[in-house]
Amino acid sequence: MEYYYILSALLFSIGLMVCITKKNAIVVLMGIELMLNAANINFVAMSMTDTKVAGQFFALFVIVVAAAEAAVALAIVIKLYNHFKTVDLDRINQLKG
Repeated sequence: MEYYYILSALLFSIGLMVCITKKNAIVVLMGIELMLNAANINFVAMSMTDTKVAGQFFALFVIVVAAAEAAVALAIVIKLYNHFKTVDLDRINQLKG
């Protein structure tokens, strides 16, 4: 069980570092997806010890939320690119002002 938790913590840490350090909007979205997948691994690992299937339902819910988040976020990134002609988050922030 501890291997699943270690894997989940590692994936979450990598996703968090990607979100903090990268400036490309699409790469930041990939970091968020890594963090959501780390939560899924955690839910499934916890449901392996429990006889109830609540962890698996939570994981399925997180997958649905991640798919909706990816669709909406990519639509926003496309609109940002059409308006600013870049997906660099620092550049978009500078162009606003």
